[in-house]
Amino acid sequence: MSTSRPYKSELREQQAERTRALIAASARARFLEKGWAGTSVRSVAAGAGVSEATVYSVYGSKAGLASSLIDAAEQDADVQRAIRELQERAGDPEGQLRAFVDFDRRLFEHGGDVLRILGEGRRQHPELGAAYDEGRGRGDSQRRAVFSSWPARTWQRGVDPDRAVAVYAILVTLDGFTTATGEFGWSPDQVASWWHTTLAQQLLR
Repeated sequence: MSTSRPYKSELREQQAERTRALIAASARARFLEKGWAGTSVRSVAAGAGVSEATVYSVYGSKAGLASSLIDAAEQDADVQRAIRELQERAGDPEGQLRAFVDFDRRLFEHGGDVLRILGEGRRQHPELGAAYDEGRGRGDSQRRAVFSSWPARTWQRGVDPDRAVAVYAILVTLDGFTTATGEFGWSPDQVASWWHTTLAQQLLR
């Protein structure tokens, strides 16, 4: 009994995560095709191969599906890889900074379409604005937590974790990524390399 219960619990968690991922992917596909107003919970459920009740149990409402769009973008950017890299590079500020940059590069490359529509739809649809702000706030919080674990000697003079979060947010943006790749022909790797070098120069001693 002691070994079967953890196994069953882990299996349920894996199934729940898979269901959440299926719903998120379906919501993204329909949102990009039909727009927010033209997307129904029923169509999202059908695309995910689950019942409407399951969608409601996972995300609560159609408004909650806005959060699924952030989930889908993060899954496409391989958020688990970022988490693993941050853990493996504990004690290496420059390496952890690179993990953050590489994740955002993948996020903008593979989920930029969703993020842009969320950002542009904020005024017309408050639920989209709430999801966008929640995703942005989550990223800032994760960076602040990691930055706060670094020794004080890590930082350039006048820089602390809060300022580092602000500098990161100002520099690493979807608009900047789009301009670099679309207008000037930079590769995503070149953008990430420039972000990392510039952030290291601005933030790290």
